[in-house]
Amino acid sequence: MSDLSLPQETVATAVAAKPPAKDEAPSSLTGLLVPLSDRTLLLPNVAVAELITYRPPQTQPGLPAWYLGQIAWRDLRLPLLSFEAASRGSAEVGAGARVIVINALGGRPQVKFLALLVQGIPRSVKVGPELARADVELAPLELAAVSIGPDLARIPDLVALEQKLADAGLI
Repeated sequence: MSDLSLPQETVATAVAAKPPAKDEAPSSLTGLLVPLSDRTLLLPNVAVAELITYRPPQTQPGLPAWYLGQIAWRDLRLPLLSFEAASRGSAEVGAGARVIVINALGGRPQVKFLALLVQGIPRSVKVGPELARADVELAPLELAAVSIGPDLARIPDLVALEQKLADAGLI
């Protein structure tokens, strides 16, 4: 599970005002604000392996709308997913479409990475104890919503997204 998917109390406790001792949590975490077509996700920096150029995936008929197909990456075939379509939205490939390769978190030995369609270049942001929860309705696969300055960001449930792939027999 990512550091940013923890309950607010856990994040606030883990983020201290002083420099961390050897066994203490850091005072802030580096996150990425990831633009999608209909929302922005907040991911821990360490969850993202690479940002790559979008290229049309290899598709097959009869698959769920959120499963866009497979892409080649570093001699691997990765499932390309639309987070929006997986959580009650629709997949959209805009002019600035890119793909982020994320580290799989589900503990499956055969699944090391997943790919997510994004709409632009993620922006790095420091997240500390001032991270405020936003009181908005959450879509499926969202653990929380937070305010980061003027931005509203959603914290995705990456383990559940991977499980959705497994439940559909796609990994």
